[in-house]
Amino acid sequence: MYDELKEIIKNSKNIVFFGGAGVSTESGVPDFRSENGLYHTRQQYGYSPEEMLSHTFYLQNTNTFYDYYKNNLIYSEAKPNKAHYALAKLEEKGVLKAVVTQNIDGLHQLAGSKRVYELHGSVLRNYCSKCNTSYPLHYIMNESHCEDMIPICEKCRGIVKPDVVLYEESLDEDCINGAVSAISKADTLIIGGTSLVVYPAAGLIRYFNGKNLILINKSTTDQDRQATLVIHEPIGQVLGTCVDEIY
Repeated sequence: MYDELKEIIKNSKNIVFFGGAGVSTESGVPDFRSENGLYHTRQQYGYSPEEMLSHTFYLQNTNTFYDYYKNNLIYSEAKPNKAHYALAKLEEKGVLKAVVTQNIDGLHQLAGSKRVYELHGSVLRNYCSKCNTSYPLHYIMNESHCEDMIPICEKCRGIVKPDVVLYEESLDEDCINGAVSAISKADTLIIGGTSLVVYPAAGLIRYFNGKNLILINKSTTDQDRQATLVIHEPIGQVLGTCVDEIY
């Protein structure tokens, strides 16, 4: 399987990577949708993660939202893993044209990737919902800038909101258009670390018209039968090994 993947990569000129939570779990960032994450959240807060990360919950229970968000979605010590670095190397070599990710941790950019479409936003960007002033992650994590867990703008006293797409909110139109354009032009689409059940992001693969559809995921997905190649192994191990052996 690895040899087949290496041959596809070597013969491709326009690769796009589409990734989900499984790409970051190898960096120690847990998937809040996992069985563990769901159980932990219900036990501690009495709600599901989907409820707590909804726009309605954010408006009605703002301090509880931030308590959950800061303690369960922020992993500032996390470092890129072999998958992130392999993708950055493929982009550097001119083979990979874009990364499309459902993750919000910024690890692709930290590894060196330049063209990254963050479908669900990023924890690294935050802005005042009143005056739109931008703030880095450390600002909202600093309790001296918060009132009852809620980060407050130092300019206008508005609430500083993460640039993360919550449930009930629309995805950024420019980001979606960029991702669709990249996927539609790709000759090879590598999908990794996602079960392809979170929509509308998972629906983007219908825009792929290229030759090779590669699925790298620990578990099976509904798209496995449509794929050119399916590998059920950790994505960091697969991409790291293959890219290192090519270059």
